[in-house]
Amino acid sequence: MYLLRSAIETDLEDLYKLSQLITFINLPADKEVILRQIKKSITSFKNKNQSKKLYNDYFLFILQDVESREVIGASMIHGQHGTDEVPHFYLSVSQENKFSSTINTGFIHGTLKLGIDTDGPTEIGGLIINPNFRGHPLKLGKQISFVRFLYMALHPHKFKETIHSELMPPFDTDGNSPLWEAIGRRFMNMDYHEADLLSRDNKEFIINLFPSEVIYETLLPLEARNSIGKVGKATQPVKKMLESIGFKYTNEVDPFDGGPHYRCKLKDVTLIKSLNNYKIEVANEEINFTECRILSLENDKYQFSAAVLPCETKDNVLIISKESFDRFEMARDTLYNGIDF
Repeated sequence: MYLLRSAIETDLEDLYKLSQLITFINLPADKEVILRQIKKSITSFKNKNQSKKLYNDYFLFILQDVESREVIGASMIHGQHGTDEVPHFYLSVSQENKFSSTINTGFIHGTLKLGIDTDGPTEIGGLIINPNFRGHPLKLGKQISFVRFLYMALHPHKFKETIHSELMPPFDTDGNSPLWEAIGRRFMNMDYHEADLLSRDNKEFIINLFPSEVIYETLLPLEARNSIGKVGKATQPVKKMLESIGFKYTNEVDPFDGGPHYRCKLKDVTLIKSLNNYKIEVANEEINFTECRILSLENDKYQFSAAVLPCETKDNVLIISKESFDRFEMARDTLYNGIDF
């Protein structure tokens, strides 16, 4: 069984080990950075009211094996992505029609133009799972992704009305971004990963160095053009999942790598709309459960915890196994909040 919960400081070592398995900007192999993320998360979870500074709110979720206590994955919510001090940058993807009557010739050019948002949306991101557990029959990647929506469904006042997600594009065989090599490197003279890391805390160089006028895609190498708005193979399941719950491509991409941006109104996310209260019943015999729900649990050790439970539903009654009931110390006289899974 697996527990989904808010991060605590004793998770530091496990998260550091996880960070060493995968190169991931949101979970760098740096104990000081990870500890700062955990502390910000603890403060964010503690706040019961709407924050006056949503951009300071980070919610770090953990996926943990109940038996081994091993931390297998993590995901995050950022209360607000894009402010006056740290804007959200993007490239608008559009097209421009050109026609000459003299030579009776026309072209449709794809275009890119830098945009800035200083009052940005809530962002979901930081989704990471131990490679050894990818493709798990219990859909562990889906679990650590969906738990964020359960939390947002329970605390909508903590977030902006729009939810934003940035997906990873395809990279070349050396791990470089074709779009960055075609544009970014020519104007900023630095490596993609170096620029991406710097942009987390300092956006000034983007404003002053990145081209501000329209960029014609036809002037870019084919590999760069083909990466705009596309996702890498490993990100295909995330794209499919987001689309299935209401997210749509915004015709905007990351200015560094061309990865697509997806958005949905909080109230329109299908998982948010599926929030329900359930009474618990324990099955008297073994049942081959055909459904699953992700439920919030009561746990004195964590500010938030949840689990995906196999079940059968009858109206607002959730029938679960005795093993699940005992493992998560559930109560028959308590209403549990849950969303679809």
